[in-house]
Amino acid sequence: MSAIHLVAALALLQYLLFGALVGKARGQYGVKAPAVTGHEGFERMYRVQMNTLELLVAFLPALGLAGLYWSPVAVAAVGAVFILGRHLYWRAYVRDPASRSVGFVLSFLSVVALLLATLAGALLALPQ
Repeated sequence: MSAIHLVAALALLQYLLFGALVGKARGQYGVKAPAVTGHEGFERMYRVQMNTLELLVAFLPALGLAGLYWSPVAVAAVGAVFILGRHLYWRAYVRDPASRSVGFVLSFLSVVALLLATLAGALLALPQ
């Protein structure tokens, strides 16, 4: 399970980094709290953070649950794809939101794969 814990910690650190970048963008673009609109550069960074948070709600439990039924290394590898997807999403969305698809699909499909793995593992573990 340590591989799964490592991936979970890295995903949370990535989210915290995105939060720090939102704070930096606030200063850079002069968007004072509690405003979440004002400059497109800030809004893009803010949306990356919020979209990541929205996916983390499903990703973290799915990661842990899938690890109960399947190889922790395989589950962690799927989780690493999520982190890579979030990185690609961030880079693309800040540059040009229309180009975010690859990063979003990688991270979203990672969550779906973990959820399906959890469901399959739970069904296979049911008493006959």
